[in-house]
Amino acid sequence: MEKDKETYNVNESPTYSSPPAFVDPATGIESKSGRILEAGEIYGNLEEAEQYGYVTRGLKSRHIQFIALGGTIGTGLFLGIGSAFKNSGPLSVLLGYSFTGIAIFAMMQCLGEMATWLPLPGSIPQFCARYVDDAMGFAVGWNNWYSSSITLCAEISAASVVIGYWEKVGPDHVNVAVWISLVIVLVICLNIFAVSIYGEAEFIFASVKIVTIVGLLIMAFIIDLGGGPKHDRLGFRFWKNPGPMKEYASTGNTGRFLGLFNVLVNAAFSYGGVELVAVAAGEAENPRKNIPKAVRRVFWRILFFYVLGSLAIGVLVSSNDPHLLSSEGVGAAQSPWVIGIQNAGIPVLPSIINAVILTSASSSANAFLYTGSRYLFALAQNKQAPRFLLRCSKAGVPYLCVAITASIAALTYLSVGKGGAETAFEWFQNLTTIASLFTWCSICIAYIQFHKALLAQGIDRNTLVFKSKFQPYTAWFALIYFAMIIVFNGFHVFVGQHHQNWNVTDFLAAYIGVPIYFLLYAFWKIFKRTKWISPVNADIHTGKAALDAEDGQWPVENPRNIFEKIWFWIA
Repeated sequence: MEKDKETYNVNESPTYSSPPAFVDPATGIESKSGRILEAGEIYGNLEEAEQYGYVTRGLKSRHIQFIALGGTIGTGLFLGIGSAFKNSGPLSVLLGYSFTGIAIFAMMQCLGEMATWLPLPGSIPQFCARYVDDAMGFAVGWNNWYSSSITLCAEISAASVVIGYWEKVGPDHVNVAVWISLVIVLVICLNIFAVSIYGEAEFIFASVKIVTIVGLLIMAFIIDLGGGPKHDRLGFRFWKNPGPMKEYASTGNTGRFLGLFNVLVNAAFSYGGVELVAVAAGEAENPRKNIPKAVRRVFWRILFFYVLGSLAIGVLVSSNDPHLLSSEGVGAAQSPWVIGIQNAGIPVLPSIINAVILTSASSSANAFLYTGSRYLFALAQNKQAPRFLLRCSKAGVPYLCVAITASIAALTYLSVGKGGAETAFEWFQNLTTIASLFTWCSICIAYIQFHKALLAQGIDRNTLVFKSKFQPYTAWFALIYFAMIIVFNGFHVFVGQHHQNWNVTDFLAAYIGVPIYFLLYAFWKIFKRTKWISPVNADIHTGKAALDAEDGQWPVENPRNIFEKIWFWIA
């Protein structure tokens, strides 16, 4: 008889006096029996686990490290940062991305501790449902699935538009729908066969982005010191004229403060997807080693890529540059990096940067199809979506979840149309603007309750594999920061003389996500009559015994030389 989630005794957890072979010692890959035993403990019975199958731990250490890197570097660093730059100035961008980066790091510390304790597939809705309230798990899960699906469409659309930078394959010669179709087929193929294929693709995509951003940082340093073709030493001239902080929607100190706050909002959207590494935790090899390793490095990635990146743009380009202010241009033509390169007189690089932006958009589409399918899989595990969605292929891919999420990509063709179709697509995107912020707030709330549950159930945090610092104050700081951005993210429609910036569409785009989240929460709360979970009764154990038994079975890789030692440190 199936054991309902609500009837679990949180102190009950199977023990293995002689642990079964979860990992094949010959290949170092999780065995089929290991997958079934792991699923059986989570589902409550082995019959259901054998009927549906389960995801496999096919993501290697290098996959996880580069997925974490790729999640940190999105198209926002190449394109989106330009709008913040022209509205707010270089110092505001540097400060804004730094402040938001600190809050992201705090949130990832919370998520890392929970994902190391219980590395489950699509873990975030499960943490919320187990530690906080089943209704929060429902709200987070469905909100994230919808957001991932529509963002998948947006990234596919972005990739097809970026291709238009090259005139010979632009919309005048090739219908955009052709490129949309090709990108859809590509990301489906990367996700449907095996998670290791997805991991390899993200490894390659992330490698391209890392090499590019490192090259751009070095190039910016050289150009700034006068090493470009024009031999013009830039220094910090653009910080003097037009100045470090631009006025936005007001004048004087108020205008400069609003300019800084505008960057905080922009940066929050640029960091979207940074939590992907925890979504992949349920399919990671040796998760108790690889997840903490990835999470601990988030701070350095943010510092290196975003803080140094925003500083580099600040010395390369004037915030009053006419190319930056112009709304014309496709793909790389809108990138502040490309504008800086062109101003320095370097002709070839813009096409290379456009290719990288195309790679970045394709990578994001690939990642959002993966995350969307795993959120749907997590909802099915929580019994908040149909159980047939738990069905996995022999390779451990929840193919029905992938197919349903991928089917939403058909909405991308609306972006090709004019008038009503194009407007409809914009509205679908507007519904997702603050979904990531709600996810991050929910992670912080889940962690606060998880922290209380550990204390209430007598578990010493010093015994944890990964123990985050300064808790629960770190979680409270991140929660308050992200909640503040949710409340004020549409501030620009309220400022200006005589409400000159008021626009109904902009207002709804900024705030429509708030009622969507709370309506989802209220629906499940009323429909299932769920209650806020007491820390004493929080289910922090189900599924843990199988994962504990796996821990000692993963093969240990010892570096044989200095090159392997460096590679093992990186990946």
